[in-house]
Amino acid sequence: MLPAAARLTRSQDFGLVVRRGRRAGRPRLVVHALTSPHGDAGARSTPDGASAENTTSTAGPTLDTSKVGFVVSKAVGNSVVRHRVSRRLRHVVRDRLAVLPEGTSLVVRALPAAAGATSDELARDFDAALRRLLPSSRFAGDR
Repeated sequence: MLPAAARLTRSQDFGLVVRRGRRAGRPRLVVHALTSPHGDAGARSTPDGASAENTTSTAGPTLDTSKVGFVVSKAVGNSVVRHRVSRRLRHVVRDRLAVLPEGTSLVVRALPAAAGATSDELARDFDAALRRLLPSSRFAGDR
């Protein structure tokens, strides 16, 4: 299971990542990624150098660390299948969360082909999407 601090939960944050982030499609999933230019998308500096909490949703998601959200629609399958796909994706992403650049937001959208995929197939698709989206990160050479 993903730690609560690593979950993308606000619908505004999901929408922002999907609209402004980069996208990489694979046969079983689509990954949207939005990276923070300063590594901290949730805070901004005041003129005196102190950090102030960003309260506007237009500036970016309120993130300190990397966060991930999942979209598994009814097109993937019935409730049992959707939950199985969600669990597999959470497990795959949890193992790779530490190598994401600080302040990265991801939305992982499962496609109907994910219903019959194994965890290894989902992991390969996720890894390939991340390599395409984050070529300069440490991840590019890890897997």
